[in-house]
Amino acid sequence: MDVLRPTLIRIGGRVYRKNLIQEQAYQHEEEEDDYCAGPGDCADEPCDAFVVEETEKGFQCRVEVPSPLYKYIIGKKGETKKKLETETRTSISIPKPGVEGEIVITGQHRSGVISARTRIDVLLDSFRKKQPFTHFLSFALNQPAIQEKFLQFKEEVLEKCSKDHGVSSSLFQNPAKLHLTLGTLVLLNEQEIQKACDLLQRCKEDFVDQIAGGKPLTVEVAGVEYMNDDPAMTDVLYAKVHMKDGSDRLQVIADQLVERFVASGLMLKEWDRVKLHATVMNTLFRKDPSAEERNNTMTGKSSFKERESFNGRNILKLFENFYFGEVQLDSVRLSQRFSSDASGYYATSGQLTFS
Repeated sequence: MDVLRPTLIRIGGRVYRKNLIQEQAYQHEEEEDDYCAGPGDCADEPCDAFVVEETEKGFQCRVEVPSPLYKYIIGKKGETKKKLETETRTSISIPKPGVEGEIVITGQHRSGVISARTRIDVLLDSFRKKQPFTHFLSFALNQPAIQEKFLQFKEEVLEKCSKDHGVSSSLFQNPAKLHLTLGTLVLLNEQEIQKACDLLQRCKEDFVDQIAGGKPLTVEVAGVEYMNDDPAMTDVLYAKVHMKDGSDRLQVIADQLVERFVASGLMLKEWDRVKLHATVMNTLFRKDPSAEERNNTMTGKSSFKERESFNGRNILKLFENFYFGEVQLDSVRLSQRFSSDASGYYATSGQLTFS
């Protein structure tokens, strides 16, 4: 990183510059980051981004933090917490590990409490981005007719293309989990899950009902395409989807949902438009059948560093227009990663229905 052009981070309408300090990694997996408010120090000016209460002994500020993130404020052997307290002249109270609650910052000077809170916010924002995603918004495509056609596709591919480099049965999606991913989320406690569920319902009222007209969307799943640049080195092969009536209503709903979730801070913006695709083959499945791709990128540490690509040229040529079927989409689900319900699909934490 160019020290004259540090990374800028926007939190709560404020801009901070990030100064990276190479220190011993936290639990051998994270770099310790240090941050400064900018331009100017938050301690030198009024800050209305959060509430600072006046008490008999000085000032106090409370921060709602999911328990899995406590360790990043504490640091190795408590070093990060001690450094924050020393440099801001505050006391930082953190709940016990695994206990959901609030981090409480107290100090004699309001400026010190504000400075500590600001630095904690920036630390949390940085480390949250490094967490593997826990949930995702999805349309289920696992209706029986679609599953049957998918199994036919799998059988024919293995019959005609099994001699192509890297092609094997382990690459194929679990038919019970066929889906469209709209976007991924990191939800670290029940409160954040509920916040996402509430936002889904507001989206239904604000725009989804009007676009869908209170009826399921009839979608056709047909044709296959690959994600990367070279079909001879394919990692993800997906089925294409489109509205049967030729409209763009599915795309509009997907884009507006993601836009609202990004604005709420529950989702990171990755693309200008949602790429509607149903993964049918993925090299991640070769070693981990429960893996899901994150719209071409992975959050957090990958469980394996290298993927063994496959030659998809013949598959693309022979199955370019393969018809997987027609499906009625009647809900957007908040799906839980690495889970299954009674139908074999991902467990649902909440959903938005069209009718």
